[in-house]
Amino acid sequence: MNFFEHQDAAKKKTGLLVGLLLCAVASLIIITAITLASILFFTGNHATSIHAVEAYNTSYIEHLRIILSSHITLYLALGVCLVVAVASFFKFAQMTKGGAVVAASLGGRMLQPDSKDANERKVLNVVEEMAIASGNPVPMVFLLEESGINAFAAGNGRRDAVIGITRGAVETLTRDEIQGVIAHEFSHIHNGDMRLNMRLIAILHGILVIGLIGDMLWHSAFYRHGYRSSNDRKNGAPIIALSLALLVIGYAGTFFGKLIKAAVSRQREFLADASAVQFTRNPTGISGALKKIGGYSASSYVDHKASAQFSHMYFCNGLRETFFSFFATHPPLPDRIKRIEPRWDGQFIEPKPVTSSANSDAPTREQPVDKAAILGAAIGAATSGMAASQSSNNPLPDIEFTMTSATALEEPNQQQLQCAQQFLATLPAIIHDACHEPFSARALMYCLLLDSDPTQRNKQLTHLKQHTAPETFKEVAKLRPILAKSPRHIHLALVDLAIPALKQQSAPQLKTFITNLAALIKMDGKVSLFEWCLYRIIGQNLNQQNPKETQSLKAQSEHAQFLLMLVASYGDNREPAIAFNKGWAHLNLAKPVQFKQISFSPKQAETTIRALAQLKPLEKPKLLKAITEVILADGKVTADEAELYRAIADLLNCPVPPLQALQA
Repeated sequence: MNFFEHQDAAKKKTGLLVGLLLCAVASLIIITAITLASILFFTGNHATSIHAVEAYNTSYIEHLRIILSSHITLYLALGVCLVVAVASFFKFAQMTKGGAVVAASLGGRMLQPDSKDANERKVLNVVEEMAIASGNPVPMVFLLEESGINAFAAGNGRRDAVIGITRGAVETLTRDEIQGVIAHEFSHIHNGDMRLNMRLIAILHGILVIGLIGDMLWHSAFYRHGYRSSNDRKNGAPIIALSLALLVIGYAGTFFGKLIKAAVSRQREFLADASAVQFTRNPTGISGALKKIGGYSASSYVDHKASAQFSHMYFCNGLRETFFSFFATHPPLPDRIKRIEPRWDGQFIEPKPVTSSANSDAPTREQPVDKAAILGAAIGAATSGMAASQSSNNPLPDIEFTMTSATALEEPNQQQLQCAQQFLATLPAIIHDACHEPFSARALMYCLLLDSDPTQRNKQLTHLKQHTAPETFKEVAKLRPILAKSPRHIHLALVDLAIPALKQQSAPQLKTFITNLAALIKMDGKVSLFEWCLYRIIGQNLNQQNPKETQSLKAQSEHAQFLLMLVASYGDNREPAIAFNKGWAHLNLAKPVQFKQISFSPKQAETTIRALAQLKPLEKPKLLKAITEVILADGKVTADEAELYRAIADLLNCPVPPLQALQA
């Protein structure tokens, strides 16, 4: 199952979630009505009918029948629905702020790239590798001061995702084991599970809020009336009775909440484990982490007061296990380990603290790298000679790419992970460091937009000197000569690396940053396709918007037609009409369309991308495959075309792993 099939399956799970919610709300209404009827019966207010006629000799069953068929139950139903809806929408509004809300709720601390702790640097390095290999923006990483071994991914989409990991995991797992855990969490990011999990939090809050109200009333009534005179206790009896009733209803909500979590989450954990093994090609990493959880006294517990509401998001069960595992959000540890290692001997591992070292942020073993097949090798060859070539004006040679990995649209694999590792290993330290600090990250993005024409570039630099902080402009001056010698096809990867730092800007800083980006682009009086793509990618990642994916290709055929014509007109394709026809034929939408050469229009491109971003998950691979048909029509893929392809895929909210370089 690939990315798009996973996304479609996650959407279907949302339908199941809505169905379970409706059943839970209906059950809560019935339980509430029965509870109220019982209170009325045992307090002597028998069988109040629709006309409020009391019948003290009515049996309990008849009394219950009258209550359930009266307007009282209708009012209760409306009240329960209103409470659930308001509470769910309130929680949903909180969750729209992204995964950082979840991390903060659990007491997480954001890890800084300049951390002196070698184990923390190791985690950050692994997360960067996974993000680049899977084609996702680098998420922020939060550390939870918990002794248990656990982790989670949270967010409404790839652009606002965060990774959380516990102190226990950081200090007891090896690099390979952390890599397995992080790969598991990236599977949730990559496959759309996070958005489902965030919706689940909001829905469950609505179901559980009645019990929370009862709990607050109980404590209020107890502390006000529990230790005073008998008269005070008598006056507080109605509140105590009401709070007990709400607590009973709340326990019913808890029952349904656990049932929904189990129904939605358990199978997804098996899929994420399998994806992690496919990603890393190292089953001992994730299985070793699971074995250590089984042999660790602190297990995977997250002992935070808010841990229960996020339990379905964890790598492993974060709550104390009960004898009744039917409601468990995660499969049993032995079942997960046996699916990864069928010959497992059943023995868990008692973890010991991992010794930190200066090189703990680097891979623990050398992996063979096929330099003829991996983009990272090409990047390494280009960047390794930067210092020697800085005095030369000769442009870097163009690099051709194979679209194999892009057309397959497969799960991230070990080759792409090796590519990411090689990219990070060969990236100049000054550029890598600049991606992780807000001032430097802003400067780096400005440098990506500096014109090759000296006159235009000087105008841009003058604008930056006048409209940016002195620290930022100093970084521009320092980074520009180095970045000017770097290959163009690493620019989008640099954007992905810089996203966490750019997100740390304050609202005024962010406004100034976006304004300056637009000013640099418009300085020469025109907007190129690359400039527009870069501006949109940065904007989408900072605004963290996730479009509704409900449209079909047939309904958006005009926009698909424009995009294919734009790609065919881009670059130096000698026969763009033939290239367009190949792509259009692949979509199989309608009769042949007459190709026309078009110039790039930011306004039309904006309209087109906004429309196509709303395509259903299973419609997007057809469009991306059609784009590859256009690009491959002349038998070669240049670095500019590879860059354009990845930019379009990112704007459509589709992660594309790094493309592979051909042997020079």
